[in-house]
Amino acid sequence: MTPESNEPVHEHRLWSDGHWTARVIKNEDDDGWAVAMHLDGAAEPALTGPWTMGRDKKNPKPLDTSAFNTLVKTAKEVIRRSEQQLHAELNKSVNVTVDGNRLRIALAIVPDEEGATATLSARDEFDEELARVPVPPTFKLSVDSAQAWVVSGFARPR
Repeated sequence: MTPESNEPVHEHRLWSDGHWTARVIKNEDDDGWAVAMHLDGAAEPALTGPWTMGRDKKNPKPLDTSAFNTLVKTAKEVIRRSEQQLHAELNKSVNVTVDGNRLRIALAIVPDEEGATATLSARDEFDEELARVPVPPTFKLSVDSAQAWVVSGFARPR
């Protein structure tokens, strides 16, 4: 789709439909070709990968509906995995047992350009929240640090 209109574009090296645009580009690393998949509004491509040479072994194979649909599916999967990885990096939890009580201690980090924040929380086996305190985003959650926090009566860790 062009910036001026919402009409799909179906060209040999440029294919746009819906929110995605595929652009075949010269591979800077070798004599081959690459394809970049852009999601509308994104500054960087969601996916860049090698693209097949045409029969003349000089020009790229033209884009088509099937190839575009496969590229969209692959780009969506790359984004999904990236989001899952980021979520895993920002949200951690451990289970501890203190005085016979099984607790789940969770660390949730909220990234922010102004300065990230983090929260440490404790939930019992019935998923009732027992405590919640702010902690530095650099706080390292481990079984030992979780147990120490519980034993301290949920005092804010330093």
